[in-house]
Amino acid sequence: MKIVQLIPELNEGGVERGVVELSRELVKLGFESVIISNGGKLVTQLEQDGALHVKLDVCSKNILSAPWRIWKLYQTLQKIKPDLLHVRSRVPAWMVFFANKLLKIPVVSTVHGFNSVSFYSRIMTRAEHVICVSNAIKQYIQKHYGVDEKQITVIPRGIDLEKFNPHHLDASFIQSFKQQFNLEGKWIISTIGRVTQLKDLETFIEAIAILNKEFPNVVGLIVGGVRKDKQNYFASLQNLVNSLHVKECIHFCGSSDKVAEIYSLSDVVVSSSKKPESFGRSVAEAITLSTPVVATGHGGVLDIIQEGIHGYFTNIGEAKDLAEKISQATALKFDGYTYIREHFSLEQMVEATVKIYKRFEH
Repeated sequence: MKIVQLIPELNEGGVERGVVELSRELVKLGFESVIISNGGKLVTQLEQDGALHVKLDVCSKNILSAPWRIWKLYQTLQKIKPDLLHVRSRVPAWMVFFANKLLKIPVVSTVHGFNSVSFYSRIMTRAEHVICVSNAIKQYIQKHYGVDEKQITVIPRGIDLEKFNPHHLDASFIQSFKQQFNLEGKWIISTIGRVTQLKDLETFIEAIAILNKEFPNVVGLIVGGVRKDKQNYFASLQNLVNSLHVKECIHFCGSSDKVAEIYSLSDVVVSSSKKPESFGRSVAEAITLSTPVVATGHGGVLDIIQEGIHGYFTNIGEAKDLAEKISQATALKFDGYTYIREHFSLEQMVEATVKIYKRFEH
């Protein structure tokens, strides 16, 4: 069976990593896996895993260039002859909607986020089957678009238990990372993900500043890349760090592909998003390595964290509450690897996804 996944780009991000991981597992199961995207740094990995990548601009929202890009997509699909199309985002979904008019290839979509309610967003619910990454997303699309229960399956994003296995960590990286940021003997609080306003890193920084008054050994790590269009926001965060006099205990670490190691060396991982996370991948990954988490209490994380066992929920934008919950979470001890293996493994995600694909097998 030949599966084509369509995603705008293949750079940093949970959705992108999920596409690459699913593709790898599909190849292992004997599927032909094709990804259509505008390219990015994960393409090499994708191709090494045995998938075909087709570079096509399914990313731009430019209406003027859309007809030409849709025509190119039509030609590409005609040549590839897939059994199923799996759309991961709104621009590719709209392009497939038009390019697929004559081809009539079955379409599955995955709704990854709480997109604004609009005609434009509705396209994600117009597939033959809709996958939601959490119950929160399922409720959202049912409320706003009246999608039939039978048309939806909730499949949480699967955690790669090989990559996030506590016995498979790169000890030399952990040692050099600790040396680089002077982390020996420190109380390490991390937040991991792209630097954007939605992550509410201001509240994270303010919480570290509050903790620093009582615990001088606290360190806050902000691990994630900064896109060109987020440089002003990044500068505002640096200004906040300076104004709160916490330059010594807040480190902007940039993006890293060694996130498992960073979760492992952290005492607590924080997800302080203003907007509900559709799933909460960083939270699940941290729990896999038995690191406690504190997250704003909305969205997909409600499916993952058992409060008082794996971590705590905090209120949006309340630095004092976040600081208190971080302090409480540090004391938690649990076997996160077993919990994630039983509820949120990559194997379970692949199995559930393949089950949907096979409904459309000729």
